[in-house]
Amino acid sequence: MMQRLASKVAIVMGAGSREDGWSNGKAAAALYAREGALVYAVDVDLVAAERTRDIILDEGGVCAALRADITVSSDIKAVVDTVLRDHGRIDVLHNNVGITAMGDVVEASEESWRSVLDTNLTGVFLTCKHVLPVMQAQHSGAIVNISSLASIQVNHYPYPSYAAAKAGLNQLTRAMAVQYASQGIRVNAVLPGVMDTPMIYRQIAGEFNSIEAMRQKRNSASPMGRMGDAWDVAHAALFLVSDEAKYITGVCLPVDGGKSCAGR
Repeated sequence: MMQRLASKVAIVMGAGSREDGWSNGKAAAALYAREGALVYAVDVDLVAAERTRDIILDEGGVCAALRADITVSSDIKAVVDTVLRDHGRIDVLHNNVGITAMGDVVEASEESWRSVLDTNLTGVFLTCKHVLPVMQAQHSGAIVNISSLASIQVNHYPYPSYAAAKAGLNQLTRAMAVQYASQGIRVNAVLPGVMDTPMIYRQIAGEFNSIEAMRQKRNSASPMGRMGDAWDVAHAALFLVSDEAKYITGVCLPVDGGKSCAGR
């Protein structure tokens, strides 16, 4: 490994996975640690965060697991306070938490709409609200928000709340990038396309007749003929938070096997 994040302190929100396999957040936390970061794996499910932590520790990395609900400001403040108490700085904020909820505008409940927007968009507002003052004091820091290709391309899934939240996240990313660029803070987003992660089996599989039908449909949606995986997202995020991207901010980077170019 190149140790691109040597001695940097990274908070990964949504670092756990309730299922076996690699979620986007879990992979990012592991990759950051492999590149030398001191990682805080944060998840609403503490057991899931601890599983990620244990993988990192077993690999010889440095990681602590914390519980926080990204929609609760006091939870986020407690995470930030803990990190500052331990290390006095925050170099990387990785916002990975996201949920989908099926139901078009007519069918979806108001509660469902609010829950998706709160988790996917307001949660990022809250993490940045508490972390940005730390980065401002340092005059340095990198934030990466995990958005979705659904933010720029309409697909056949009936989840307008998810699309709206992720589109809002893109513009929030750009707005913060411009506002804080002169203060040494970079803000970028990654837009995963069709990815093979544990979330799709829990939140999307119900839209198909079978798991195999879902896999075939998602594979065929990519010009590469296959889904990507969590490591594709993690490596893109690693680049964006590393010094290799020191002149890159306000970018919403598709990681999608060319799907956004093909328009399908």
